[in-house]
Amino acid sequence: MTMKYLTAAFVSLSLLLVTCGDQSTSPQTAGAPVITEAERHVIDSNNAFGLDLFGAVNQGSKTEENIFISPFSASMALGMTANGARTTTLEAMMNTLGFSGLTMYQMNSSYRSLIDMLMGLDPLTVFEIANSIWYDRNRIFRQEFLDTCATYFDATVRPLNFADDATVDTINAWVEDKTHGKIDQIIEPPIGEDVVMYLINAIYFLGTWLQEFDPELTSTADFYLADGSKVTCDMMRRPGDEEKCEFMYLANDFFQAVDLPYGDDWYSMTVFLPRYGLDVDSLVGELTKENWDAWTAAFEADSGTLYLPKFEVEYDILLNDALASLGMGIAFDPYGADFRGMRDEGGLWINRVIHKTYVKVDEEGTEAAAVTAVEMVETSVGSFVMNVNRPFVFAIREKHSGTILFIGKILNPSA
Repeated sequence: MTMKYLTAAFVSLSLLLVTCGDQSTSPQTAGAPVITEAERHVIDSNNAFGLDLFGAVNQGSKTEENIFISPFSASMALGMTANGARTTTLEAMMNTLGFSGLTMYQMNSSYRSLIDMLMGLDPLTVFEIANSIWYDRNRIFRQEFLDTCATYFDATVRPLNFADDATVDTINAWVEDKTHGKIDQIIEPPIGEDVVMYLINAIYFLGTWLQEFDPELTSTADFYLADGSKVTCDMMRRPGDEEKCEFMYLANDFFQAVDLPYGDDWYSMTVFLPRYGLDVDSLVGELTKENWDAWTAAFEADSGTLYLPKFEVEYDILLNDALASLGMGIAFDPYGADFRGMRDEGGLWINRVIHKTYVKVDEEGTEAAAVTAVEMVETSVGSFVMNVNRPFVFAIREKHSGTILFIGKILNPSA
């Protein structure tokens, strides 16, 4: 639960951080950059998409599995890709990303402004965004599409020989560099013969707590799993001062929550702890954009003592199913997808949306990284693609009489 809210905090600009007693002016209201209506739309859309994506990923996850995603990274990689989409594919992608009310120019311009603002917002916190497009040098793509991504997303655009395994090393080296070594691989050799392009976003975050945890107060403690069993962990402790009211805190019948600022108060981690007896998945189910806005606006300064486990997580997932469930399944359809904005003859579709993340939380602060790669492939002319990679039905029949001898459904061919 903690890990999810770190990601949303990257793009949440609505928290009001105040202190007890003398109400000092927070950076969010003092000298903050002006956010245009179009930029606000993109921020709100990112948050709404992120919460929906997290819910979809959570639904498809194993019950004992940690989850950590960066919806901001996924949104930016797909935002670049959307510039190459047309007709119903573009409509589906814009609706899924929450941009249906914006023109492409408005979306791109707002991304451009958002990149500049987030990377220069807090001098005491490192937040870096990098985008790139790598395409097969033997294929021709529309220069307008490549130029748009370079202009609005600062994308590095490079043609490479996709038949050479060294291309994989080149792309992975870029990923490793942009994530400061926290993610060293996003694709594996060999690149498929039908793969023609990778659109990649990488982000890196390094923030120290505004008020660090004292390492001497960290001790071994029990952490209770969803099934009632327990494990031990290193539990950090930050004792509160009743007079200073050091925490921004929120409590109701469903959860307790605390907001922990980084650096110069611009970024924060928001932690939601379900009340005893309440299932964490039930809380995830309540993570709508409306609830998120209401909850993050309701934090108030309070005193108390916080216990927070140290943790380090590496996570990777294919986002295809989650994105399809949110409405952009057509982009994964070899014969339904329309990406003529990338090349005039079309014939392109999204094969995989690969997502990898890393996060480490300790007494000093938080280090996190994410990479999203959109893998574009082409449909071979004069042939069809049937990838039986999901549940299917089959039958054994006698053809002359038409008699069905056996019929079945396969949900898991490994079972």
